[in-house]
Amino acid sequence: MRKLIPLALALSVSSAIAAERGAVRISPADQVPALCDQAIADIRQQADLIEKLPLEQATVDTVLVPWSQASGKLVEFWWGGGLIANTHPDAAIRQSEEACDLRVSEAVNRLMQREDLYKRFKALKPADAIDAETLKGVLLDFEERGVNLPKAKRTEVARLLARQEKLQQDFARNVRENKQRLAFSEAQLKGVPAETLATFKRNAQGQYLVGFDYPEYLPVMENAEDEAVRKALYVAYQRRGGAKNLALLREVTELRKRQATLMGYRSYAELATRSRMVGKPEVVADFLKQVKEKVNAVERSELAALRELKATHTGNPKAVLTRWDQLFYESRLKKSRYSLDQEVVRAQFPTEPTVAWMMAVTGKLYGVTFKPNTALATWHEDVKGYDVFDAASGEYLSSFYMDLFPRDGKYKHAAAFTVRQSSLKTGNTPISALVTNFSRAGFDQEELETLFHEFGHIMHGVLSRTRYTLNAGTNTKRDFVEAPSQMFEAWSRDPASLALWQASCGSCAPIDMSLVQKINAARAFGQGTKYARQWLYAAYDMALAGPIPQDPQKLWVKMEGETALGHVPGTQFPGAFGHIVGGYAAGYYGYMWSEVLALDMRSAFGTNLMNTDTGLRFRRTVLENGSQVPEMDLVRQFLGREPNSDAFFREITGQSNQEKQP
Repeated sequence: MRKLIPLALALSVSSAIAAERGAVRISPADQVPALCDQAIADIRQQADLIEKLPLEQATVDTVLVPWSQASGKLVEFWWGGGLIANTHPDAAIRQSEEACDLRVSEAVNRLMQREDLYKRFKALKPADAIDAETLKGVLLDFEERGVNLPKAKRTEVARLLARQEKLQQDFARNVRENKQRLAFSEAQLKGVPAETLATFKRNAQGQYLVGFDYPEYLPVMENAEDEAVRKALYVAYQRRGGAKNLALLREVTELRKRQATLMGYRSYAELATRSRMVGKPEVVADFLKQVKEKVNAVERSELAALRELKATHTGNPKAVLTRWDQLFYESRLKKSRYSLDQEVVRAQFPTEPTVAWMMAVTGKLYGVTFKPNTALATWHEDVKGYDVFDAASGEYLSSFYMDLFPRDGKYKHAAAFTVRQSSLKTGNTPISALVTNFSRAGFDQEELETLFHEFGHIMHGVLSRTRYTLNAGTNTKRDFVEAPSQMFEAWSRDPASLALWQASCGSCAPIDMSLVQKINAARAFGQGTKYARQWLYAAYDMALAGPIPQDPQKLWVKMEGETALGHVPGTQFPGAFGHIVGGYAAGYYGYMWSEVLALDMRSAFGTNLMNTDTGLRFRRTVLENGSQVPEMDLVRQFLGREPNSDAFFREITGQSNQEKQP
């Protein structure tokens, strides 16, 4: 099966969801074990049937087609449960899904180590290029589970994979279910907008409680005048995984090294990158070197400007800029230099109308329509369901869910979860779910981009039209999967897409195009510090996955300590770095690698991002094909040329001029 573990757009956990068209049925906690037993039995039964085939009878129709169908059913069960385990308000249901996940994961790993099953796939003769690409992915999955190893080593690899799955699950839960809140008085929170404070809970003493969900954390870090408050919240936020997660990460790192050694690789990075676009760690190292060289001077210039602003603001010419200062002074600088106030942006983009506008933009661009479906079962009252139809033919294509607001026990970031994969061969229609933690009041500049980014992932999933489930939607190489969604971020701030605003919400205030000008101008500042940080995350990830296992916290202290703002004693960032414990291990570089392709593909729209001919061509060429065509070939087909990194390096140095100014 091609990447049965979901992308880090969605943590892989078990499933008790069944779907009919777009309906999701959620099972009570006590029913999940039996459903789990059945799901495992079903995939094993299919594997047994394939294994019994004489080798000469192993064909695409007798092996690949039924395997894709069985895999699709398991994914629908398994990945859908990942959604429920990360979002359901009932802790018992979340726990039952997690327990099932470990069992399904172990069963899949064991299946992919069965030599006779592997031989049936090896014996296949692909009918065409899509069959060949699909088969290539299946064989790679077998090999990455150690099918070619001696029996004793295979058994050890299976044990290592099972233990890693459990540690990943524990790590994610520790962050997701952290309920810590810091208490501050109204005086301490001076500068935080009153309308934001009104949304905070209070303790018995009347103090405001501030947690780690973005609608609480970011307004305080960006606006609180009291530096001590910002420091306390920053340190607590950077420790939210705790020492227990540092221990889990260290064990994961050691297990990965052991796994790589058993499979004949010098490092986990070498094992992981062989199935990605880069092919080997050396390509990543060269790419990261280029990024660092490009952003160093920009970062120094930006930090110098923030340092000067702090000196002026505090009246202390010797003021030292700290990490808990960065968001605060960047917000002040954008207000003074660009006259950009994020609260004004939020007022311009109220939540419900903005979501409706974003869907109108997407529908027009890709030639689809979205219709609310209130009959779809949901896991929380905030969740809304939608069906997707082709605008030209009226054909039903898919469904998706939106779960936009934070709550206790819910996944803390933004992600697109796959529930069902597309397959033209079996008639599967895809289902995805958008899970975020936005403010109910509206979107600031960064949140607006995040909304479009994540909806780009949703479109990649629900517009998929692949032959096999194995290649569907976002089931692509990890260092490509972000590209379609990164490309779509620009539609959040472009005059052509904003022209649809009033039609989406006639009662809303018209778009203030001077505000949009400020948003686009202000984006130039902060790119150096943003991408310097992205470089650090990616470089740390690759170092942790290197030939010599290292203590995660000590390595982080060393690497962060060498950066311009240094390391803050007492912080434990690696304990909350869920990406590299989950699916982005030795792959965090992929965010920037895929952005190279994203920005180059965006250039195909020229000066009109609402060019519907180009949008439809992007849908047909890239979104519908998943990974049934090699990802780089899809980019070449869409661009009509070889891709290049020019637009990316302009973007990360704040020099991008692609967005048309109103």
